[in-house]
Amino acid sequence: MILNIEEHDAAVLISVKEERLDAHNSGELKSQMLNLFEEGKTNLVVDLEEVRFVDSSGLGSLVSGFKNASARNGNLKLCGLQPQVKSMFELTRLHRVFEIYQNSKEAMESF
Repeated sequence: MILNIEEHDAAVLISVKEERLDAHNSGELKSQMLNLFEEGKTNLVVDLEEVRFVDSSGLGSLVSGFKNASARNGNLKLCGLQPQVKSMFELTRLHRVFEIYQNSKEAMESF
C-alpha cells in the first residue's frame, strides 16, 4: 500500500495513494495508524481523495483508527471522499461518526 505521511504541528496527514481500500491493503493502513498512535500522535487526518472503492475491511480499519484515536483523547478525521466512497459511508451511517471534510487543508485547519 502506498501511503504518504506528513507530520504537521496539529495533526498527521495520511494520504492513501491507492484506488482501492479493501481486504488486501486495509491492514497496512490500520498498522500504520497504530504506529503513529504509539508514537504519541493522536490527531490524524486520512485523505481518501485517490480512493475510488472501499469495502467493509477498509471501513473497519478506519473505524479502528477512530476508536484508537478517541481512546487516546485524539481524533481521526477524513477528507477528499469520492462520490462512490461517500455513498458507502452514508449507506453504513458512518458519515455520522466521522468528521468529513472536502479537502486536507480544511481538515488540518479544524484542529
